[in-house]
Amino acid sequence: MAIFIKNGTVVNEGLSCKGSLLINGYTIDKVILANEFATEQEYNTAVGVMEMSLKAHNHKIIDASGLHVIPGVIDDQVHFREPGNTAKATICTESKAAVLGGVTSFMDMPNNNPPTVTLEALEGKYSNAAENSYANYSFYLGATNTNLQEIKNIDKQKICGVKVFMGSSTGNMLVNDPQTLEHIFKESPVPIATHCEEEEIVRKNLEEYKWHFGDEIPFKLHPAIRSREACIKCSERALKLATESNAHLHILHLSTADEIEMIKEAKKINPKITGEVCVHYMWFNENDYEQYGSRMKCNPAIKKESDMLAIRNAVKDGIIRVVATDHAPHLKEEKNQPYVTAPSGLPLVQHSLQLMLELANKGIFTIEEVVDRMSHGPAECFNIEKRGFLREGYYADIAVVDTALPDSTTTTTPAYKCGWSPFEGYTFSSSVVHTFVNGCQVVENGALTGNRNSMRLQFER
Repeated sequence: MAIFIKNGTVVNEGLSCKGSLLINGYTIDKVILANEFATEQEYNTAVGVMEMSLKAHNHKIIDASGLHVIPGVIDDQVHFREPGNTAKATICTESKAAVLGGVTSFMDMPNNNPPTVTLEALEGKYSNAAENSYANYSFYLGATNTNLQEIKNIDKQKICGVKVFMGSSTGNMLVNDPQTLEHIFKESPVPIATHCEEEEIVRKNLEEYKWHFGDEIPFKLHPAIRSREACIKCSERALKLATESNAHLHILHLSTADEIEMIKEAKKINPKITGEVCVHYMWFNENDYEQYGSRMKCNPAIKKESDMLAIRNAVKDGIIRVVATDHAPHLKEEKNQPYVTAPSGLPLVQHSLQLMLELANKGIFTIEEVVDRMSHGPAECFNIEKRGFLREGYYADIAVVDTALPDSTTTTTPAYKCGWSPFEGYTFSSSVVHTFVNGCQVVENGALTGNRNSMRLQFER
């Protein structure tokens, strides 16, 4: 059955205008934009002819008048917790949350239990996703000090990237051997996504604050423990490796103004260097720890208001064109523990688009910039095949949003298996109405349809 989305505001490739899309099977068959006609009447006639023909054959018509039609969001950093931590999340539950939020593709991290550090284990995750995911999927191979050959054997058209924890985080996958790092940067056939924090600095800071406070360290000291110095020194090291090897380095979850400037300068030497910003680093700052405590504890730490503003500006200016979530769910009872034992990470994938649209509503971004940083930018950064844009012949990964329909986040609305959201009690000014994955409507009027049509992401490299 074909689906005709008519008369919405189509947001694509820097432009917003009245338009209609015809979905046929997995792909976008036709894009009809009002600005391509001499008059609005000519556009209306073309849409009317298309609608009459489709109605005659009982195809589906969706009137998107007053709504925005955008490419589905591509999230390049999530932790869906399989295998090993399915009490917190599963690929099934979190991908449902993703499509409810207009996210149609995700790339999942390897710090599982056991860690995903072999190609055989990686294919096991792909098999799981093929049976259970509601969104398109890809998975990173985790780097270790001993699996260089696995990295070299990656099929660059089938795997999004290799993840390097240059500072350890959840999952204990620190790569700290200098020679191994050099070889990974020189020989990886795919983008190298890095978590940059110097472990030695973090450990020293933690021991110092434990001496003063024991396990009951105030959460507001998290950015002093996982300090800006730890981030800057590690990012400096990664950027040096990338400029020397001409590697595609992709630094994840940037948290300081300094790192933004460092990337800006490094790109002059190696234009392949990219960075990613996560939504919570543009929403929260260190002044929010008193209110949110463990609910905003994440690695790297959310830091100063000046860092938040610098990150927003970098996204606004296009220095950073990838906005993601680092979706990392933990159970409430885990997050409610004292600082030392409370795990780092926030569940975010269901609300990331709404959060960015909220910032657009406040005048910080335009909706065209939101679409570029959440759809176009990730697609281009990873060279994803036929996704991230509303183009004829591209896969029909589409979100339809109402920027004037408020949506309140309550204790029951998050679809995450962990059962909570840091945005509980907040009312977003926009709502995700419909979501399509490969032409299949997986969300209708804000609710799951039960349909599923996800695919493994492919890469044009």
